[in-house]
Amino acid sequence: MTARYDVAIVGGGPAGLCAALWLARYLHKVAVIDSGDPRNWETRGINGYLGHQGIRSPELRAIGREEGAKYGVEFINGLVDEAVNEEGELFAIRLHEGAVIEAHRILLAIGIKDVWPDIPGLERCYGETVHVCPDCDGYETRDKKTVVVGKGRKAVGMALALTTWTREIVICTNGEPPDMEQKLLDQLKLLNIPVLDEPIKCVVSKSSEITGVELAGGMCLDCERLYFAIGQYPADDLGAQLGCKRDNLGRLVIDERNHTSVLNVFAAGDITPGPQIAIGAAASGAVAAMAIHASLVPDTRKLPPA
Repeated sequence: MTARYDVAIVGGGPAGLCAALWLARYLHKVAVIDSGDPRNWETRGINGYLGHQGIRSPELRAIGREEGAKYGVEFINGLVDEAVNEEGELFAIRLHEGAVIEAHRILLAIGIKDVWPDIPGLERCYGETVHVCPDCDGYETRDKKTVVVGKGRKAVGMALALTTWTREIVICTNGEPPDMEQKLLDQLKLLNIPVLDEPIKCVVSKSSEITGVELAGGMCLDCERLYFAIGQYPADDLGAQLGCKRDNLGRLVIDERNHTSVLNVFAAGDITPGPQIAIGAAASGAVAAMAIHASLVPDTRKLPPA
């Protein structure tokens, strides 16, 4: 049998869970479909989240699920294979296991994935001393010897952001051309940030603490923190399946009420343009929930225009 809901939320991170809580308090029937493969599962702690500073991702998600369940939110563990816009007011979501869910509104809180550089040993330190977000983890980088892996403006931007906390920074392009304008190279030189283009042989670590970066030429850089700035991509293609407008990075374009270009499809969190921080994702989930509720209220219960 096909289950039908007022709102189906795809993604069980801060954006999806916060939206589910708000929508359930609006007395809507809500389902959260979660693959159980979040972007930041391995991180040591989520920073800057008011009231939960340093909380680990699994713990925050568990709290969010518990709070949502108290208000009747249903949680479905699984992967979504297909989302179909049946008639503008009803959507069909087909799970990998074959079950079908119908909903009058969809909220895509699917998040993004990071492109990892091909560096042996990197995975042992990810989330502890290897990161992708200076805003989230920069404070723990203060006065640490730091390597930024990447090229072009993205790597330069990350290195410049990290100068808030440390001045001991080296950019490694991992065998790629630097792809940096001369004015950027001059700016880095003034800040004493060298750019090395040799391939990285491996990361040296003790437990999850990075201690060095070995280059192919034999040089070993002392390193206490590593950030990589390679690229990102949407966690799945549901936005494309539904025909939502996307920017040049594949993120879903939304208006001020988190509505996408497709009627009754909303988006929140890292899959949309803007800062990629957990507390921001949660806030965008609440904004989306308010807009979704307003779209479900019949005109007879709305205040007419002045």
